[in-house]
Formats: sequence, structure tokens, C-alpha cells
Amino acid sequence: MHKKPIIIGVAGGSGSGKTTVAKEVYRQFPEQSILMIEQDAYYKDQAHLPMEERLKTNYDHPLAFDNDLLIRHLQKLSEGKSVEKPVYDYPNHTRAEEVIPVEPRDVIILEGIMILEDDRLRDMMDIKLFVDTDSDMRIIRRLLRDINERGRTIDSVIDQYTSVVRPMHLQFIEPTKRYADIIVPEGGHNHVAIDLMVTKIKTILESKAML
Repeated sequence: MHKKPIIIGVAGGSGSGKTTVAKEVYRQFPEQSILMIEQDAYYKDQAHLPMEERLKTNYDHPLAFDNDLLIRHLQKLSEGKSVEKPVYDYPNHTRAEEVIPVEPRDVIILEGIMILEDDRLRDMMDIKLFVDTDSDMRIIRRLLRDINERGRTIDSVIDQYTSVVRPMHLQFIEPTKRYADIIVPEGGHNHVAIDLMVTKIKTILESKAML
């Protein structure tokens, strides 16, 4: 009989270190028992829209995500069925043609800025984490990342942060902190919190193995 996987949500603002936390937890387990799903892969398909419309997309708003598809995929994985995870094509602001096959696992880490915003997603999670990092650190990390990895200018990053990222964070992301079971300060640098999470997951896995 198939055992339902443990679903762990890792939320937090842009540049909070949530991806680092999720990857650190993932790294502590043998690959065969754990998988990671990024909410970023589930941005809505915009192939039907002209490019000038796609460029207006606010990626920091809940409506940018295709949570219906994400929920269907989590349900299938929970039933022991494989899914095809979408790939997002950022330069073209729409979903790519290719998909990534994902097999069911004992533990699913779901990582993203808005995962605690949707009550349907929250209800599927066994453990909910919110990575809480001061806004000055988050803007510094975002600046470095977007300039070094995405070829952006300082002015464009700051303009986007003040006009979109910050107000969306305050409106949609920060309030979801109240839904978290565990709040992790200082993101990926908080090794104590990561160790506690890993220990908790191992305990759950061991108890499942005995059933």
C-alpha cells in the first residue's frame, strides 16, 4: 500500500534564503526519499498573450501562479503517481515546451514566496516554514543576484523592488508568516533550525517505515 508523503512548505520573501534552507534540508537526505518542487516552475502559461502583455506580468502577485496545476500535481504525487513538472521560460515570459518528469517520494519540499498564501496548499502541508530575513538583507541579496546572474542594472533592480517587490511582500507574503509552524530567522545561515528540521523529518520517516 502507498504511504502518503510528508509535504514541507518553505516560504519567505525574495532574497530571504528560503531556497538555501530548502536545498540544505534536501541535501541531508538520500536522493531516493526526497524531492523538491519550486513554486516558480508553476508561473501561469502566457503563450496565448502577445509579448507586450506578457511583459506586464507581476511575478510577485498570487495571480501569477497556476496553483490549480500545482495542487493537482501534489495530489497525484501523494497518490504515488508521477507528474510532469513545468519549466518556465523567463526571457519569453511564458511556460517552456519542455517538462521535467517527477517521480513520487516519501518527502516533498515545496518552496516559494506564495505557498502559504493559498489555503488549499496550506492544508496539504504537514510542516510549514517561513524564512524570516530583514528587508535590508533581502534587497542586498536580490541586488547581487539580479546584477550578477541576470545582467540587470542597479537602477532597474531598485525600481522593481520599490514599485513591485516591496509592496507585494507587505501585502501578500509577510502576512502569511502567521500560518507557519516554524519561523526560521536568517535563512540558510541558521544551521540550528535546519538541523532541527532534518531531525524532525527523519523521525517522521522512521515512524512511517515502522507502519
